[in-house]
Amino acid sequence: MARDRFAPDFDPDCGDAPLSSTRHDIVIGRWQGLRDLLRATGPDWLSRGHRVRLLAQACAGSSTVETWLAAEPHSADALVLRAATETVRAFNLAITAGRGVPIDRARVDGAVLACLSAAEAYLDDPTPWTSLISVARLYPAGVRRQELARWWDELYQRDPYSMEGHLQVLHYYSARWHGSHGLMYDFARDAAGSAPPGCPLPVLVQYARVEEFRHALDTTQDRSAAVGLGQHWNNDGAVSDVRRTWDRWIAGRKEDAVRPGELRDVNYLAHAACSAGIADVATPLLRILGHRATRTPWSYTGDPVQQIARRRREWGVRD
Repeated sequence: MARDRFAPDFDPDCGDAPLSSTRHDIVIGRWQGLRDLLRATGPDWLSRGHRVRLLAQACAGSSTVETWLAAEPHSADALVLRAATETVRAFNLAITAGRGVPIDRARVDGAVLACLSAAEAYLDDPTPWTSLISVARLYPAGVRRQELARWWDELYQRDPYSMEGHLQVLHYYSARWHGSHGLMYDFARDAAGSAPPGCPLPVLVQYARVEEFRHALDTTQDRSAAVGLGQHWNNDGAVSDVRRTWDRWIAGRKEDAVRPGELRDVNYLAHAACSAGIADVATPLLRILGHRATRTPWSYTGDPVQQIARRRREWGVRD
């Protein structure tokens, strides 16, 4: 039957074929592929941020980036990737330790220093500042407000509409880390309000709603009480937010093609529209996505494949 044929493509590289090819180089410890990919990417900050983030995850369990640095110690690209990789390694330690258990401060300090070295080596690149804001979360008390503001200013000067940069600040301000729901939503709405038409920043509000949901699940002692969170997605405020993001972002886009670095963002809006039952927004988003999908945020509310397939059937989305 037709309903059984649909299978989302959860490509971890989001359809970035050159990135996928480079992953194979990491497996065999060949650093030249990393160098060539980042050199070819150049100052396309969306693609560069996407590629560095995923390359860092792949490099975290190997010594490939260190081998590259040993061969080319002054390579700005190698230093940027090493900073992102050290950030991922620090987060991996934190995940292993468990929530609320601090990790060795020296590891966090080391990642911070790697980020600062990378920022100095590649002055125009916003990527090290994104890594820096990310790793700041791992300090038990965060960092001084003035320090975070300075790092944010550096990132903003280089890429004022950086989705990944804004997202790291949103995580920092969330109740799961060093802020509150109110602080997180204020940041998301301020960014959304200042974004030009076609810019993805309005979807930060949907990221914030997912963060709030995850925090509620984390702090709910009685799992059965989590059923009451159902209205979290379809209350009047949530519906208005989805429509506002659609109007400001998707309706203002000049093209339908979704770049690899945007795929996760489109999935967040599609998930929000589906969860709120807004068919006239969700349907075109599901058509734009086709078979391309990211596991998050769908995995936070159930089985990703079942959710996407069900909504496509309900609203008659066909390939």
